[in-house]
Amino acid sequence: MDITIPGRGTYDLCHLVLDVNGTVAVGGQLIDRVPEHLAEIQKTGVQVHWITADTRGRQAALDRQMGFAAHRLSPTAGLDEGQQKALYVESLGAHQVIAIGNGANDAPMLRTAAIGVAVLGPEGLSTAVLLSSDLIAPGIHEALDLLVDPARLVATLRT
Repeated sequence: MDITIPGRGTYDLCHLVLDVNGTVAVGGQLIDRVPEHLAEIQKTGVQVHWITADTRGRQAALDRQMGFAAHRLSPTAGLDEGQQKALYVESLGAHQVIAIGNGANDAPMLRTAAIGVAVLGPEGLSTAVLLSSDLIAPGIHEALDLLVDPARLVATLRT
């Protein structure tokens, strides 16, 4: 998905990286209509990824529900969760990634991605993510709509 943002440049966004808990799921359950919204984004050619420490222990069920597996963080990797998320974004080619998250461990991922979106959801929004993002969305569906209708993204980020 090519997006030109006046004052910022042109982006070839190929990957959407989502934090799971607090961003697309609450209490181990996907937020209503998230699967349909992500399917709509996949139709644009953007590859959807999600990344998790599986805090609630429900990721296998969520993976089955979505039809693709999450990238799981490793407590034995020698890196904290935020560092692991940033490295995952780098592995995809950070200049082609839009990342969405809400928690403090998402801040490095949002800083690393070409575009970082902070989501204010039911679990709140970390000030670290707030300060690391390019923009804030009032909820996951508004954040996902930025990819369904990229003119919204352009309108918010243009200078």
